Amino acid sequence: MRYLTLNNGIKIPMVGLGIYKLNDEDIIVKAIDDIGYRLIDTARMYGNEKILGRAIKRCKTPREELFITSKVYTPDRGYEKTKRAIDDSLKNLGLDYIDLMLIHEPYSEEIEMYKALEEAFEEGKVKSIGISNYNKKQYLDLLEHCNIVPAVNQVEAHVFYSRKELQKVLEEHGTVMEAWSPLATGKNNIFTNKVLVEIGEKYNKTSAQIALKYLLYRNMVIIPKSENLERLKENIDLFDFELTKEDIEKIETLENKISLFGWYD
Repeated sequence: MRYLTLNNGIKIPMVGLGIYKLNDEDIIVKAIDDIGYRLIDTARMYGNEKILGRAIKRCKTPREELFITSKVYTPDRGYEKTKRAIDDSLKNLGLDYIDLMLIHEPYSEEIEMYKALEEAFEEGKVKSIGISNYNKKQYLDLLEHCNIVPAVNQVEAHVFYSRKELQKVLEEHGTVMEAWSPLATGKNNIFTNKVLVEIGEKYNKTSAQIALKYLLYRNMVIIPKSENLERLKENIDLFDFELTKEDIEKIETLENKISLFGWYD
């Protein structure tokens, strides 16, 4: 596994497992103990924090090796509600601390919500704080009102919508970009894309592995999701080859700068 260092000095695994709609406790345990995942991404909206908490308790992997992310969302809008939500997530997960807590998307109450995250950070309830689904303007607006620069902005990013301009701005201010749906949930025929397939043949890798490797080349954290154990193994098996400049140029011809899920810069 490779790691990036966040703006608070904490290291985050570059490849994790997103568990949106993944409610199989056994799969999560196997992903951690047998396959080697260390970053697990959930959210209050997903409704599976308790499932993840039970899986963590069953794991042989020490807690300190894990990086657990969750997110506050619409019902948590407001300072007091966010403070209660963080405590609720800690209880659901059965943890003393959460490694990364995000605001799930921009809200009109985001400043007071972020203040609650900052206080939770100071109290040690969360080790890192950040945001999700913020475009450049929204991110820069938030920076004017926060004391702690977000460690992470988790956004839609994949070979068809790689968010170069946004990432440049984030990096200038010390925020890591994390890609949700890095395989575009299979849209645009990503698994049979000719460019990705042909590059994969050179390295004995799948088109999905090439698509993920490109995002790692771009210095992003990625959280692909799967319930298939073989696919889970593939998604993390990305560190025994490197893409060439020619590979990168071919992959970047796939960029169309259009969100596949309705999020826009």
